[in-house]
Amino acid sequence: HETAGVSIAQYMAALDAGANQVDLSMSPASGGTCQPDVMTMYHALRGSEYDMGIDPVKVYEAEDVFKECMKDYFMPPEAKKVEPLIPLSPMPGGALTANTQMLRDNDLLDRYEEITKNMGEVVIKGGFGTSVTPVSQFYFQQAFNNTMFGPWKKIADGYGKMVLGYFGKTPVDPDPEVVKIAQEQIGMEPTTRLVVDINDENPALGIEAATQMLIDNGISDLSEENVFIAAACLDKGIQFLKGEAKANVRKNVKEEEEPVAPAAPAAPVAPAPVAVPTAAQGVTVTVNGRPYGVQLNGNTAIVNGLSYNVDVRAGIAAPAAAPVPVAPAPVAAAPVAPIAPAAAVRVAPAVAGGTKITAPMPGLVLRISVAVGDVVTEGDEVMVLEAMKMETPISATAGGTITEVHVSQGDQVKSGAVLVQIG
Repeated sequence: HETAGVSIAQYMAALDAGANQVDLSMSPASGGTCQPDVMTMYHALRGSEYDMGIDPVKVYEAEDVFKECMKDYFMPPEAKKVEPLIPLSPMPGGALTANTQMLRDNDLLDRYEEITKNMGEVVIKGGFGTSVTPVSQFYFQQAFNNTMFGPWKKIADGYGKMVLGYFGKTPVDPDPEVVKIAQEQIGMEPTTRLVVDINDENPALGIEAATQMLIDNGISDLSEENVFIAAACLDKGIQFLKGEAKANVRKNVKEEEEPVAPAAPAAPVAPAPVAVPTAAQGVTVTVNGRPYGVQLNGNTAIVNGLSYNVDVRAGIAAPAAAPVPVAPAPVAAAPVAPIAPAAAVRVAPAVAGGTKITAPMPGLVLRISVAVGDVVTEGDEVMVLEAMKMETPISATAGGTITEVHVSQGDQVKSGAVLVQIG
């Protein structure tokens, strides 16, 4: 890919070494996380002994058609540029945009550069395994954890198993201290056994286990294809087969501007309480690019599912003395429709009493393990969140009966959102 900015030089060297074919792309899907453009390579080879055998005019015409076909689709800006961090933080193009999209979905894109910088250390201490799927994802997941939770405070499952030897031998021995930390956190011993032998002994893997997974989820078509999908993709495969999977193809959405009526001059009045939306309404407040779902009800503000006591009054720096009670002054303003929270992001309602189980980080609700009326004990799994392709089990922090489940499978939740209530 072109993310490191050296693909044309690499291709030229490959041709000089005897290669007779190179992979290229067409604009707007060229450069950045994809291959260099056909016309860029054409220009680099002009005057040389190499002939691509193309008509450049027709290539430009074809690219114009392609651009028109792609105009409605969202193109992440980071997918189109050279990233100087990549040579020392080797993340393939496909992994880069997959990860930035997950960061974008979880309102964490501002941490991207920090995570990418931390990836260099993760590669070195992980033993320099080749950064392609799934190892590139292991690296990014561990760099993500090091950024969000502190260096080596939380070992990603895949990365931990890799340094312990469960994916084979790495080119260089992993850092002994990281191996020790992974051993303690994951609860597995280092191994030098063949991966195929380990997998063959695992009853959760294989045709029989995948077939049972289909049956348990009410899927009657036990074809080889469906068994393969269940075995390879697990919960996500089941969601796909049940028609519950969500496509990650993004289209540009044009926001319609609301007409704003000019405000009439208001006569000076004493400070009066500000009229706020009711609890049934809500607004999305975006601060430094991060959206927050806010509901207001009297002196209570519900922000991303958490309740806060607030005192809202007109003006800046209201006087300390309580104002004389007066009737709220009418304010001329254009009608404002309630602003819905971002698509697929659930803002849980405030809950009273009992124990609230909240999301420790943003993520996708991958699986819900309980229903209203179920009795749980402290430590029981109530659901599983997925963030950055990592599954995070959510456990009950107290025993009792499930009185509310505030989310549904497939919801994207914010950090701190109420997931489950235990009575």
